[in-house]
Amino acid sequence: MEQIAEISKSLLTPLIAIVAVYIAWQQAITSRQKLNLDRYDRRLRIYEEVRKVLSIILRDAKANTDDLLKFRVSTSEADFLFGPEVPRYIDEIYRRGLNLWRWTQEYRDLSQEHVEGYDHNKVVDEMHKELTWLTDQFEPAKQKFKKYLDISG
Repeated sequence: MEQIAEISKSLLTPLIAIVAVYIAWQQAITSRQKLNLDRYDRRLRIYEEVRKVLSIILRDAKANTDDLLKFRVSTSEADFLFGPEVPRYIDEIYRRGLNLWRWTQEYRDLSQEHVEGYDHNKVVDEMHKELTWLTDQFEPAKQKFKKYLDISG
């Protein structure tokens, strides 16, 4: 009987060590999953901001600097959460939004006084080009963000 007690004592220490290693391993897995979930939430928020600014531009058929500045601030951490293609894409949306705003500011209809050197056709063409590009970005945005937000496996 004493021999069984000694064998049990000698097996108990390795068993406790194995359980401790298993618990530490499970905690590491849980920490990694939490990090991935946090990163996913932050990435999703940026994707939602892209869709939001595009929706505002689509709704109003113009861009305004307040919305563009809010967009710029709300997507500023994209450099740290995505590969370089997403921040470049966000910069292009911002730049084209500013271009649309600028062309909209220059636009003069028939009831307004035209300034010297004003080229109505150029202004309208440029407004149309930027507005068309921006309003066509819903599907391309989804494709750019997909690899960072796809949780299918």
